[in-house]
Amino acid sequence: MGFWDTITDFVEAATPWNTAEAEAPPPEEKESTEESNDEPEADDGDEEEDEEEDEDEVVDPKEKLEEECANSKQCAPAKHHYDECVERVTGAADGEANEDCVEEFFHLVHCATQCAAPKLWSQLK
Repeated sequence: MGFWDTITDFVEAATPWNTAEAEAPPPEEKESTEESNDEPEADDGDEEEDEEEDEDEVVDPKEKLEEECANSKQCAPAKHHYDECVERVTGAADGEANEDCVEEFFHLVHCATQCAAPKLWSQLK
């Protein structure tokens, strides 16, 4: 590699108009109609396997506990403020909205998380 090759490589690396090229996706195989007629029985087995895989997935207990806590009496004030804010903002959707409900949402999520944390730890032990 010569001196000019090195300089050229540095210039190419530093220029912002370089183009990035992605790899081409693999071509999809097309099945003939004869093959698809012979395989419906195999497809049914695949669907059953997919259903079994879905059943084996672990559900995150945190989401369930936070949902329950958000609707509980403990977080009722935060949920009430959030719901009122959502009604105000959606009611003003015709005009330009001057506010968003981020602060109220964070208060509700904080309350739900604080409520769900001890319950979650007891389930994980």
